[in-house]
Amino acid sequence: MTGRGVNSLSFNQDYGCFTCAMESGLRVYNVDPLTERLRLGVERVGSLSRVEMLHRTNLLAIVGGGEVPKYADNTVCIWDDLQKQIAIDVTFARHVLAVRMTRDRLIVVLPNHVYGFKFPNTTEKEFRFDTRYNPTGLCEVSEAGGKQLLAYPGLKCGSLQLVDLSSAEQGASKAPVTINAHQNELACVAFNHKGDMVATASKKGTLIRVFDTENRKQIVELRRGSDPATLYCISFSPDSSFLCVSSDKGTVHIFAVKETGLNQKSKFQKMSFLGQYVDSQWGLASFTLPAECPCLCAFGPNNSVIAICVDGTFHKYVFTKDGNCNREAYDVYLDMGDDNDM
Repeated sequence: MTGRGVNSLSFNQDYGCFTCAMESGLRVYNVDPLTERLRLGVERVGSLSRVEMLHRTNLLAIVGGGEVPKYADNTVCIWDDLQKQIAIDVTFARHVLAVRMTRDRLIVVLPNHVYGFKFPNTTEKEFRFDTRYNPTGLCEVSEAGGKQLLAYPGLKCGSLQLVDLSSAEQGASKAPVTINAHQNELACVAFNHKGDMVATASKKGTLIRVFDTENRKQIVELRRGSDPATLYCISFSPDSSFLCVSSDKGTVHIFAVKETGLNQKSKFQKMSFLGQYVDSQWGLASFTLPAECPCLCAFGPNNSVIAICVDGTFHKYVFTKDGNCNREAYDVYLDMGDDNDM
């Protein structure tokens, strides 16, 4: 991601806030209403490649990067905003691609490994899982209902590994199980809020598949389009009724997951000789954003979808079950708070 000095964006666990890792430091925003909550300049933290929030707490995980880094790109630093200083740092042999946090674990992704540490009172290493080469740091964790599930690319192309981390606390094995999700390399993965479904997409970017995390069976297959695309994000609605996807085509697609009859079907559905292409379910609704501008999407209240883009823009659309989609809000989040004395 790059644009207006933005190196990466990330939502927190409930999608109520998002972080912005920048050449000029970091910023944290509240989504509804859209307000700037925190700004740390380059003199405090340097330029950053990644910032992750722990829910709405005072703890942020930061990784150095960009033009004027203060911290190395192979080190995860935990910034305590109450103390206004780095509380913990963990250094690795290779550069850090992604960080995920739960209330008791710090998960760090390297090109070929996923590490887990106890957190936040200690950084004792709990596990290390080997992965296929994972240049984007693909990894997600769910901590719904007291159960922690970890998802990351398997060693086989297109496969997804699931690990029940909560079993470790009961002395059971943490051996991963495999979902053979796609034929091509994985590009996106997302858990729903309950952790009982996981959605995946490959680098081809045409299909999104949703699986049951318990029995690992496919629930539904959704089609973004027929031409390849780079997907930036998959996100479930809070009640798992819908799913949204953003891509470099400049379109955010919205699909029904539970009431799949709401999704559009191919006009050629009766022509069975065309095969799986016409059997797929197409989006219920969609809206457009600037093409090739990386963005993340998530659901807000009352059938709304939020999109945050690296060009500094904020978009909010409201959709209906009959496929209508209208813009409700637009703003430039990077211009907010410029007059504040931070």
